[in-house]
Amino acid sequence: MRVLVLALTVALVAGHQVTLAPDFVSGKTYTYKYEAVLMGGLPEEGLARAGVKISSKVMISAAAASTYILKLVEPEIFEYSGIWPKDHFIPATKLTSALAAQLLTPIKFEYAKGIVGEVFAPAGVSATVLNVYRGILNIFQMTIKTTQNVYELQEPGAQGMCKTQYTLREDTKADQIHLTKTKDLNHCLERIDIGLAYTEKCVECEAKGKILKGTAAYNYIMKPAATGALILEATGVELIQFSPFNILNGAAQMEAKQILTFLNIEETPVEPIRAEYLPRGSLQYKFGSELLQMPIQLLRISNAEAQIIEILNHLVTFNVAKVHEDAPLKFIELIQLLRVARYESIEALWTQFKARPDYRHWILHAIPAIGTHVAVKFLKEKFLIDEVTIPEAAQALLASVHMVTADLEAIKLAEGLAMNEKIQGNPVLREIVMLGYGTLVSKYCVENPSCQAELVKPIHELAVQAVSKGEIEELIIALKVLGNAGHPASLKPIMKLLPGFGSAAVNLPLRVHIEALLALRNIAKKEPKMIQDKAVQLFMDTALHPELRMVSAIVLFETKLPMGLVSTLANALLKETNLQVASFVYSYMKAMTKNTAPDFASVATACNVAMKLLSPKFDRLSYRFSRALYMDGYYHPWMMGAAASAFYVNDAATLLPRAIVAKARTYLAGAYADVLELGVRTEGIQEALLKVSEVPETADRITKMKQVMKALSEWRAKPSSQPLASVYVKFFGQEVAFANIDKVIVDQVIELATGPAIHSYGRKALDALLSGVSMHYAKPMLVAEVRRILPTAVGLPMELSFYTAAVATASVELQATVTPPLPVNFHAAQLLKSDINLKAAITPSISMHTYGVMGVNTALIQAAVLSRARVHTIVPAKLEARIDVIKGNFKLQFLPVEGIDKVASAIVETFAIARNVEDLAAAKTTPMIPAELVGQLSRELLSVRSSRMASTLSGSMSVSSEIIPVDLPSQIVRKAKLQKAFEKKLCLELETFGLKVCTGIESRNAAFIRDSPLYDIIGKHAVEVEVAPAAGPVIEKIEIEIQVGDKAAEKIIKVINLSEEEEILEDKNVLMKLKQILVPGLKNGTSSSSSSSRSRSSGSLSSRSSSSSSKLHSSMSTSAKSSSSSSSQRKSKMVDLLSPVSKTLKKLQSSSSSSLRSSSSSRSASSALSSSRSSSSSSSRSSALSKQEMYEMKFTKNHIHQHALSAARANSKSSAYSFEAIYNKAKYLANAITPSVTILIRAVRADHKVQGYQIAAYLDKATARLQVIFANLAENDNWRICADGVMLSYHKLMAKIAWGIECKQYETEITAETGLVNQEPAFRVKLTWDKLPKGMKSYAKRLSEYITRISEEMGLSLAKAKNLQKQIKLTVAVASETSLNIVLKTPKRTIYKLGVGLPVSLPIGETAAELETYKDKLADKISYMITKAHTAECTMVKDTLITFNKRKYKNEMPHSCYQVLAQDCTSELKFMVLLKRDQTEELNQINVKIADIDVDMYPKDDVAMVKVNGVEIPVNNLPYQHPAGKIVIRQKGEGIALHAPSHGLQEVYFDLNALKVKVVDWMRGQTCGLCGKADGEIRQEFRTPNERVTKNAVSYAHSWVLPSKSCRDSTECFMKLESVKLEKQMFLYGQESKCYSVEPVLRCLSGCVPIRTTTVTVGFHCIPTESNLNRSEGLTGIYEKSVDLREKAEAHLACRCTAQCA
Repeated sequence: MRVLVLALTVALVAGHQVTLAPDFVSGKTYTYKYEAVLMGGLPEEGLARAGVKISSKVMISAAAASTYILKLVEPEIFEYSGIWPKDHFIPATKLTSALAAQLLTPIKFEYAKGIVGEVFAPAGVSATVLNVYRGILNIFQMTIKTTQNVYELQEPGAQGMCKTQYTLREDTKADQIHLTKTKDLNHCLERIDIGLAYTEKCVECEAKGKILKGTAAYNYIMKPAATGALILEATGVELIQFSPFNILNGAAQMEAKQILTFLNIEETPVEPIRAEYLPRGSLQYKFGSELLQMPIQLLRISNAEAQIIEILNHLVTFNVAKVHEDAPLKFIELIQLLRVARYESIEALWTQFKARPDYRHWILHAIPAIGTHVAVKFLKEKFLIDEVTIPEAAQALLASVHMVTADLEAIKLAEGLAMNEKIQGNPVLREIVMLGYGTLVSKYCVENPSCQAELVKPIHELAVQAVSKGEIEELIIALKVLGNAGHPASLKPIMKLLPGFGSAAVNLPLRVHIEALLALRNIAKKEPKMIQDKAVQLFMDTALHPELRMVSAIVLFETKLPMGLVSTLANALLKETNLQVASFVYSYMKAMTKNTAPDFASVATACNVAMKLLSPKFDRLSYRFSRALYMDGYYHPWMMGAAASAFYVNDAATLLPRAIVAKARTYLAGAYADVLELGVRTEGIQEALLKVSEVPETADRITKMKQVMKALSEWRAKPSSQPLASVYVKFFGQEVAFANIDKVIVDQVIELATGPAIHSYGRKALDALLSGVSMHYAKPMLVAEVRRILPTAVGLPMELSFYTAAVATASVELQATVTPPLPVNFHAAQLLKSDINLKAAITPSISMHTYGVMGVNTALIQAAVLSRARVHTIVPAKLEARIDVIKGNFKLQFLPVEGIDKVASAIVETFAIARNVEDLAAAKTTPMIPAELVGQLSRELLSVRSSRMASTLSGSMSVSSEIIPVDLPSQIVRKAKLQKAFEKKLCLELETFGLKVCTGIESRNAAFIRDSPLYDIIGKHAVEVEVAPAAGPVIEKIEIEIQVGDKAAEKIIKVINLSEEEEILEDKNVLMKLKQILVPGLKNGTSSSSSSSRSRSSGSLSSRSSSSSSKLHSSMSTSAKSSSSSSSQRKSKMVDLLSPVSKTLKKLQSSSSSSLRSSSSSRSASSALSSSRSSSSSSSRSSALSKQEMYEMKFTKNHIHQHALSAARANSKSSAYSFEAIYNKAKYLANAITPSVTILIRAVRADHKVQGYQIAAYLDKATARLQVIFANLAENDNWRICADGVMLSYHKLMAKIAWGIECKQYETEITAETGLVNQEPAFRVKLTWDKLPKGMKSYAKRLSEYITRISEEMGLSLAKAKNLQKQIKLTVAVASETSLNIVLKTPKRTIYKLGVGLPVSLPIGETAAELETYKDKLADKISYMITKAHTAECTMVKDTLITFNKRKYKNEMPHSCYQVLAQDCTSELKFMVLLKRDQTEELNQINVKIADIDVDMYPKDDVAMVKVNGVEIPVNNLPYQHPAGKIVIRQKGEGIALHAPSHGLQEVYFDLNALKVKVVDWMRGQTCGLCGKADGEIRQEFRTPNERVTKNAVSYAHSWVLPSKSCRDSTECFMKLESVKLEKQMFLYGQESKCYSVEPVLRCLSGCVPIRTTTVTVGFHCIPTESNLNRSEGLTGIYEKSVDLREKAEAHLACRCTAQCA
């Protein structure tokens, strides 16, 4: 108000009114000096920056009322690339001259009260130049209020409508008005985004940081006047900061400065040119040709077509043998030229090169990257006229859909393609185009939120047609398209296909319901609340299929459901009867509690609260129940993270789930994207693989089984699961491909693989190899193009962009020769009798460029900070292979490749670049951190940090100088963490093969300025890998040769045999004297037996477990060799003998107390274990001891170990002779036998000197000994590896591995043996050692720590123990046919796990007997073992029945009536098992209907007997095998067992006391009867034939009785099932009612009377008494009614009929 008052006072004094808004008086020209600078880079000085400066005089004069003319005088353009602020701007003289005509052309603009209106300019002024004018006019834009001096408003400007703050202040002395204007650019920036359509903004991620922030401030000094204020000076500063890792951790910036200074007023007005002034928009920045100009390079495009041809020639010529390092950049250049070229030019180019495959290939890969509808139009036209093949069209269309900018023209073209008959005729192309159509609609709606519903209307109509015609596959693809589009208008059509929302859904399969629900996920991103309401309804409907409910939960959680809905789900779980659903949602909630991603923080909080309501009992459900897994990691300071989720959906507790979905999400720069999603449905696959391929359609069998099922009350067959698998793939939330695998496809694949076609293809391939094959392939790809273009105050665009392009090439040359030559009609088996030689030269190479750009990018000038990463790899290989099967010779030769040393390189550089199109040769590039400045900046920074740290350290210490550390400077340096440039080269020389591999690493970044990821990247980083010949003799080639058989000895180059150093025991007398001296108590043949179980060996002397000193004597005697050498020689060798002997004797002396140590250590281990158990559990002492015994695994050997005491025993093939005796008899088998296999790995030198390695394998069949010796071929190299293995018996194997000089330095011994643990089969592996290398010990320690950590995570039991040192023992014992007990003992720990489940049933015990039926059919045996391991078992002992789901109840069986014990409840009726109790003997009988046979199992004379089709089979004639089907009946113990796993029935067992039914895994959820569904749903166990779940076990059992129709029935079952009326009177809801049971009750037939009854509790439905419904009026109706109350009713179990019964 003060300003206004002052202004009014001045006005009164002057006698006229003053206007504060700027104005320009008519007839006068106002001249200003203008300078604008736009600079980009890091904020610190001394680093490189890039920028543009514009300077000029600005003349403004009035042209008409509120219309003015603006003209630039002496405009100049400068560019900058240098070290700021040291370097200077460089005039862009040629660019200024080229733009002079446009810059000097005056423009017109409307201006009133400080507001700029329409802008007018001739057509000759380009949009880029006109934007520069807008930058000047933006300074004059101001909204002045005369009633306030501080105010805020939304003001239009060059950057759009922005939130603006004004402050006015008057300087009365100077008679000036000071105005300050600031703008918040964060929400007003007009911008163009490319490549971000698939990302979602993460608002929560930006709560603690931003990646982009901008502000602008303007200061004005104005002189008030009567006509309007005169702007004396205006300055503006605009600052935009950007960092992909949060600007709080350091950011790059674009800074714009504008200065407008008043010079004078002239009387001569500015005249416009003689041209038509066209309206060119408002003050707001107009985007022009920025999209066509890539920021990576600046091209002067004079003749686009000629330039395209030139680049094509370069790409084709220089990317044949190997990829050119600049190929990605050239490919980007090709794309840029194609974007500029006219459509006619592209067509002409295609016409010229379509017949040349190499050129055609590059064009078809570049066309999709044009990114406009032109690409789709081109591909459509060329495919329809057959100029593009189907594979070419598929890859090009798939790329185009995701690269094209979605507009109405592109969508229209895609719709035309989808409806084209030619496209529809090819399933693959139709899938690509249809899914692509949905993707284009989705991208268009992201840019245009109000996109019309007509875009998805054609797909809605397609879905309606598919429903009416019953075309399920068409409906599914329509739903997938709608899911990709994600348009809210599709919600209603989709919901009609879901149960409960539309009548059409009733007749649709579950697959359609699932697809419809998944199609809502992208809609949920726009309308989460609407989808939440629908998904909750579906989840809460317990009548729906469990899988559909679980998918609805997935959709719900993706909508970021609020606290209320999470609580609703938790409350529903407390009452949930389906364990699959409960397990899935519980695991999902539990996983979400650990969520760290910001966008799901509220969900994580809500789930944490919900988990308090739920019971942890859900954690105990097995892996067969559905699960949701989720894990993520998010780092807030960097605004970066990743998340992964996986859903395991099952519905019947089968081994293979119904569906598995895995998804990965990334968080970066304040946005997130679902990068990849993979879904697989396995419904029916398990059944298709394991069940019998074709069940014989025997009319008699089917008729019988259907008659039986018809007798059941309201029986409903479950739909047979169609053998089907499907898979889909999504990228960035868009489905790109899917496939359904059904029986037809499988049959086609099998036919192709086994038919004649495969043989003809193989023959053609071989003919091509024999004649020589040369292939060259190049795959270019624009991997990523992400751009954000923003206007700046100067009028030039600022661009943030990210590009990645790659080119991969492969050159392959193959030539094969076969000796002798093959005849014309040869058979493949003839190749095995030929000498085959194959020559190959393979050169794969990849070049990839990645660019990150921030700066000015126009078609005229570029000034930007550019970070470039280049990766180049080439791994050439030239080899020859020779195979001669007859001679057993295999040879592979690697030949040297000339001219290629550098195999891999990666370099990342950041620099400032400035260039203009008129003078590209003068482009200037400046490294962001010049090498000469690193040292200077580092020293300055160190001095600053040191001074600060010195004061801090000194201030924190005592005043007393006595305790001030002397090394204060070193502490300062250490805390400063000064990072210097890093440069290092590491080389590894492989002398054996003549190779030298060097890796060079260089790194120089800005981290010494600021410790942040952005500063870490900026600078230069390089890695190079070079492979070159090593210094020394020339290596001609590297050869690997394998010789098998008799000729293996011919290939031996270095013979390994007994050396003199090993003959250290030459005289038996010397040995005896040594023993008497060193061990006085040792006598010639006898000694007390040692109880030690340890096993050691040193050289040729050994001390074995449970051995006596006599055995040592025998061993030493065996090792001793007679010699005729002199005594002096013996004396010289005695010193060498002392060391091993003394070691051995020390062991012997300690062995007498080993028993005591062993027992004490056992006790200590036991006590430690007991204490650890007592602290972690409340089990009793007895249980702890039994568990201790279990994990200690008392192992009883099958092998009886004896030493070879005589030559006869040693030469025998008995399994009892000693490993040591065999080993000491001949250390090297090369002296006795020829090798079986020789492998040579050698370098062939020009001087023919031997160099390389030799592996020889010797097999001594007499002793069952295998020896493998690995040795260096160098003459003086005695380092080798010796591995010896002996099969002592079929129960024990022993092996010794020694290595080092002469195989003497290090040694380990491995023993593997079978035995018994608690009378169950077991095996044990024992590893012992004496000495190991330090490196191996270090790795072993790390491995031990890792195993311990993993064991704890996996829930294994650990106990500290003092086990034997230098020994590891693994014992595995059979716990059952499908589980093992495992104990691992290391020197310090015992790790064990009891009852480890196996995926197969072990071939032992009963399984072994059952496998005998399959004889030599290995595939059938494996199938049987797999199916048996995963069966569901139902047992009945007397009257107690345990269902498949382990639910126990008492079955009160009616007399003489069959009950359905278990059956296949699908329409296939593969089997049926009926149970009956004989009325007279009170014994059970079983009838099995399977395939084309009826099998009866019954008791006879206290023996279980069997009939097949009414014919009794004596027990002596078993086993019985069905002639056609895979059905076996055999005797098992005291009963009879039927096996038919391929029919779904693993086993039916019957004896006098019990019966057992086992069904295979793929039948889970498809069975019914007394044994239940085998689906794991114990809460829904008592399910009657009409799918009603009853709560009474007796009522449930009676519902599966097969009733009789007449009392004359031969089965003597005189009962039926009927609804009964409740006898007592009931008052329900205040009125008198009569009630009828909705669950059938077992009653005697008419004319029969009960002689035995029981009570059952059943549900009743009540109706008013006056109602006309009677019990006889249709049982079907009453069975569908709801339950109003539960009461007891009388059920009959046995009946007697009169002679006159009906």
